[in-house]
Amino acid sequence: MLEEVERWLSTRSWSATERPLHQILAAKQRTGRTVSVVLPALNEEETVGDIAAVIRHDLMRQVPLVDELVVVDSGSTDRTSEVAAAAGATVVHRDEILPRIPAVPGKGEVLWRSLLVTSGDIVCFIDADLRDFSSDFVSGIVGPLLTDPDIDLVKGMYDRPLGGTAGQGGRVTELMARPLLNMHWPQLAGFVQPLGGEYAARRSLLEQLPFPVGYGVELGMLVDSLHLVGLDALAQVDIGVRKHRHQDGQALGRMAAAIYRTAQLRLARGHLIRPSLTQFERGGDGFEPRTYSVDTEERPPMVDIAEYQARKAA
Repeated sequence: MLEEVERWLSTRSWSATERPLHQILAAKQRTGRTVSVVLPALNEEETVGDIAAVIRHDLMRQVPLVDELVVVDSGSTDRTSEVAAAAGATVVHRDEILPRIPAVPGKGEVLWRSLLVTSGDIVCFIDADLRDFSSDFVSGIVGPLLTDPDIDLVKGMYDRPLGGTAGQGGRVTELMARPLLNMHWPQLAGFVQPLGGEYAARRSLLEQLPFPVGYGVELGMLVDSLHLVGLDALAQVDIGVRKHRHQDGQALGRMAAAIYRTAQLRLARGHLIRPSLTQFERGGDGFEPRTYSVDTEERPPMVDIAEYQARKAA
């Protein structure tokens, strides 16, 4: 590990308990910074309501930490929108945001568009499939951004159990993202959960970043933030244990391909390998190939979008 990373781990890695809620609130009142929480959601009716309800109760009613709670529904066919609204979240449908640019499927697409329907100085992203959710997830990762003006982005770090076994979640992280970061961006080797969906950043940073439309968004955001603001502006906070729905091996393969593609685009903008992935499923006549395109599209920095510029000027 680089000496720079060892130093970073000792100065930019914290536990959520190191910043008590009263200290975070005092910093918020002193700085006047506002906080938006965004939940990107696709068919998450079983969990999105509980997450929204906890945030509303703990961080909006009991204490005024979160100013805005928005669920961006990216085309759910279940009751995600109704459940989220009943829990007190503002629900916005992906296709209604920036309609002149047709939406494409993908998590990054939703996060990018969320910048147009939120107003907080700090934007906190929380995945909508979490179980046993604690509001410490939000306060823990928002805390450093309110108390330390030199921090621009904070990732959550946590244990990810799989099937009752501790530490076995995050398979794409260990098999794809971590090797990529260690080999090509060793300054980022200290991040425990580089692909984690729980993180917060200053709007002033997010609006300058391109957003891969799919699963590569988290890796792309880390790499681009490193180049834009430097390692010492990035941090991570231990927020305990993350329990969520796990995907099957083939879905993880497609996720890994998208992440590799995101890395590839950042390593070389010239000649690129065919952006598709072939997997195999057993059918009536043996193993049958299934080929999937790997999302390659990226949205430009939001600050370049005319509608966003107009909203900021208003």
